[in-house]
Amino acid sequence: MAKKTVLAIGIDSAFVDFSAFPGYTAELLRNFIDAQIEQLRGLGYETESCLIDLGETAEAVVAKALRSSQLDCVVIGAGLRQPPERLLLFEAILNLVHALAPDARICFNTTPADTAEAVQRWIEP
Repeated sequence: MAKKTVLAIGIDSAFVDFSAFPGYTAELLRNFIDAQIEQLRGLGYETESCLIDLGETAEAVVAKALRSSQLDCVVIGAGLRQPPERLLLFEAILNLVHALAPDARICFNTTPADTAEAVQRWIEP
């Protein structure tokens, strides 16, 4: 049986304003993301990370990732949904997921440390 495929979309730590996320640094965020991707792989999911900028190339990068394989689940990171000024980017990404991966489950993490939990709520490996 083929492994379930997961795409994790989030803001690249190079573009994060950490004043909105006290206690986080670019290195810490990157470590959380990498650990969650590895955890998902360890649980039996085929997982790819899709880190984006704040809009200049974000939609093109996400579209390319969505077209690269048949996806079972797309997880959208908390940093893409907050702060509120990211609403238009969030909507654009969500609509791309809906259009290009219509059969995929969509889930949301609440922190960079609970991505695996978000995926497991919707699909089993």
